[in-house]
Amino acid sequence: MGSITVLWLILLILMLVVGGQEGVSAFLSLLVNFGILFFAIVLISFQLNPLVVGIVASVVLLAITIFWSSASDEASMVAFGASLVVLLILLILIVVITKWAALGGFGLEDSDELEGLSILLGISFQQVAMVTALLSSLGAISEAAIAIASGLTEITAQHPQITASQLRKDGSQIGQQIIGTALNTLFFGFFGSSLGLFIWLNSLNYSWGVIINDKVFVTELVAILIALLGVILIIPMTTIIISRRWQNKINKQKDHH
Repeated sequence: MGSITVLWLILLILMLVVGGQEGVSAFLSLLVNFGILFFAIVLISFQLNPLVVGIVASVVLLAITIFWSSASDEASMVAFGASLVVLLILLILIVVITKWAALGGFGLEDSDELEGLSILLGISFQQVAMVTALLSSLGAISEAAIAIASGLTEITAQHPQITASQLRKDGSQIGQQIIGTALNTLFFGFFGSSLGLFIWLNSLNYSWGVIINDKVFVTELVAILIALLGVILIIPMTTIIISRRWQNKINKQKDHH
């Protein structure tokens, strides 16, 4: 039995012990998402348009992550709708920034690993960089959207007399509590995954100007900044949708009476 298999089993056991049925459901969702990502990689390797494959995969991954969670149907619908809007905004930013910054492809630091290998695969590595940035933001977006939507939905269930303006204030307060943790999670993930790169750049005595213009570093940095923007945008977007739905419900009740 390999180490990867052992880690998967430990993860499954812990999720079962801690989360019970919901933990098993989350584990199955993780496996399905992994399968979708692998299938997307295969489709791109068959020279399908990377950006189109990435967009479709992102929507499917968001749907599975959100609707397979333990959130209510109403909260899931709101979270999914808000996530799609933010995903569209991020997609526009990613396309513009990636083309403007000339991201994608390989840097000089990759020359040793690529020595003797052909990179003439017929695939746009710039579009691959776009897809990478898009996929990197999905987890943070869906998590924050579900947290906000579930919290506000629970508030409306416990306090049916609450106004839409007060609901927006509560959403802002919940968002302030979430955003710090989400940003730290993304930052530490970026730092941990890029630690080897940081040590490498430091050991080679790169200047600050060279580092911020290095293709490998900038590609990683842009991906994490896009994810941070996604977290910041999803909080007011989800709050606005929830408050408007609640205001419409209040208006219908007034008209009915």
